[in-house]
Amino acid sequence: MSRILGSGSRASRQGSSGPTIGVEEEFLLVDAHTAMLRMDNAAVARSASELGLELQLELTQCQVETNTPICHDARELRAHLLRMRTVAAAAALRHDCRLVATAAPLIGPWRISVTDSDRYRAMAERYGALALEQGICGCHVHVDVPERETAIEVCNHVRPWLPILLALGGNSRIHRDLDTGFASWRWILWSRWPVSGPPPYFDSRRHYEALVDMLVDSGTIMDERMVYWDVRPSSHLPTVEVRVSDVQPTVDDAVLLATIVRALVMTATRAIERGAGAPPVALETLRAASWAAARVGVSGTALDPHTGRPKTPAALVGALLDHVHDALDELGEYRRVKSALANRLEDGNGADWQHRTLLRSGDLTQVVKLAVTRTVQDIARW
Repeated sequence: MSRILGSGSRASRQGSSGPTIGVEEEFLLVDAHTAMLRMDNAAVARSASELGLELQLELTQCQVETNTPICHDARELRAHLLRMRTVAAAAALRHDCRLVATAAPLIGPWRISVTDSDRYRAMAERYGALALEQGICGCHVHVDVPERETAIEVCNHVRPWLPILLALGGNSRIHRDLDTGFASWRWILWSRWPVSGPPPYFDSRRHYEALVDMLVDSGTIMDERMVYWDVRPSSHLPTVEVRVSDVQPTVDDAVLLATIVRALVMTATRAIERGAGAPPVALETLRAASWAAARVGVSGTALDPHTGRPKTPAALVGALLDHVHDALDELGEYRRVKSALANRLEDGNGADWQHRTLLRSGDLTQVVKLAVTRTVQDIARW
């Protein structure tokens, strides 16, 4: 993302009706015939470069990442996401691989190879099996917030809404041949890392930076880039990065997520301008709500972080829509988002699709192959 959301004037980053956005998507590479993981990200990245797309190499050799340029609206974002998925898939095909947007490997093995770079080798040395068992994929949404102090305040405002974003975006029910029963097993795996999950509430920029300095100085993390909280001020960009969600199964699912995140950041910024503080939801409550969201997704009983009481996902989605109504209306996206969320509650998320498809086919290889098709499917709902 550093290459494409570079520094510049505020005017260059600000869209006509809202802050600019960018999206990072992580994908798995699988064998075209067996659907097993393929450790060929470097070769696929070279082929993608020949096709005009710069792929980033992730921690493990079965992963690649795309980064959009700065986008000013949902349609522009959709066009970039579809193009990047299509080109990355074509590059993978040159090596008899397939690109798949599932947030965890559906089929083994448990131990996978770390990408050959100084940083990733250092991570494997320091964190052991956490790195060797990673291979999980997220969708990270960057929204323009130029001032760092404001970005930290925005994170405070966004954090109570992280669980419902996680529930809506769950896309990792199956993990290495196992039906986990969770909507987002990726989030559960991420929670094993030392700085992950929902962040604490920060009183100030000084509070945030003192905590990060302690984590680095103590050797808990290597540097600020390893602050893997579900929302964070970017360490190298003038953005707030919301990274709670699994990679989304389709382009339109990713656009929906990014549009909601953009509206959340806009709503938070307006609240800060009015002098309204963020609700200081206890970290323990937020972690419990996030765990419940990772477990049930959009089905079952969720936990409302604002009240600490059980609530249906539908009720939480309704509260989210009410919260961001004005921002979505300003973007011209309220009706579209409302309709898409109603469909999500009715049809389920990516995890529900994985479960249904496995029950119907009884064959994990078939689930992977169908997921590959969805990854580059141009449904044109946006």
